[in-house]
Amino acid sequence: MAIARFPSVVLDCPDPAALAAFYGKLLDWKVETSEGWADVRADYGQCLSFQQVEGYVAPEWPGQQVPQQMHLDVVVDDLDQAEGQVLELGATKAEQQPGTTFRVFLDPAGHPFCLCVG
Repeated sequence: MAIARFPSVVLDCPDPAALAAFYGKLLDWKVETSEGWADVRADYGQCLSFQQVEGYVAPEWPGQQVPQQMHLDVVVDDLDQAEGQVLELGATKAEQQPGTTFRVFLDPAGHPFCLCVG
């Protein structure tokens, strides 16, 4: 029997509403904001949350002076098309690209995430 249910992913950031807007557009999920907090929710229950942290320092990737500690992988049908779209939303393409079936980007708060071929 499970001890807990419904784990959620919460990302630290300087501006929860802005980061939720980015991921809301990326995933086409509903954005909900409150003071210092924001959620993006799928119609079928999945959720990403964002909490405001004073003095936030973006992780370095691939460096480890400020380790990433976690990242998100999202599945896309076409890497080239999705790349253009996430760049338009405000993502930055990472200089180092270690694979061919995925691409590494940084969200507007500096968190690494990967577009992966589905």
